[in-house]
Amino acid sequence: MTTKKQDATAPKSPTHVAYQVRDRGGQKGIWTRIGAAWPHNDGNGFNIQLDCVPLDGRITLRVATDKKDGD
Repeated sequence: MTTKKQDATAPKSPTHVAYQVRDRGGQKGIWTRIGAAWPHNDGNGFNIQLDCVPLDGRITLRVATDKKDGD
């Protein structure tokens, strides 16, 4: 269980973005943003919030950047 003190030190913005990646056989894969992740305060894990759960492809976590999707 987390305390309010721990929550206050957690980053407000996610540090990672979750994508569904579907391969297209030799072509560039299709990346769709599906969620985000925040590190635990102790550095030993992540809280992951997914907006949807893909039925195919894979989930990839990437470091969040200021770059917008599709750029």
